[in-house]
Amino acid sequence: QVEVVESGGGYVQPGGSLRLTCTASASIRGITSMGWYRQDPGKQRDLVATLNTDGYYSKIADSVKGRFSISKDTATNTVYLQMNNLKSEDTAVYFCKAGRPAFYVPTEYWGQGTQVTVSS
Repeated sequence: QVEVVESGGGYVQPGGSLRLTCTASASIRGITSMGWYRQDPGKQRDLVATLNTDGYYSKIADSVKGRFSISKDTATNTVYLQMNNLKSEDTAVYFCKAGRPAFYVPTEYWGQGTQVTVSS
């Protein structure tokens, strides 16, 4: 069963905006971080942005700084990725990850991905 679900992907013209939403099941205990990664076919999955559940620590990839932002709603185990001024190179499948400390098994839960296509 899918325990991490992404939504909000789609087709958008360059310069447009999308907002991705990821919700992790309430049954997943001990989540300490949630984040977004993206992947093109045949490529490694790369970090886009991540945010600790407590909200004190965040990281965003240099390639999207100034254009993307990450936010959360802890009460609903939800993380958002606001993507502005989208470029064609942002086209990828975007995956959400819910992370837990190493003593949890598994330490990570992944969503199935949502496609973002930026094209004229």
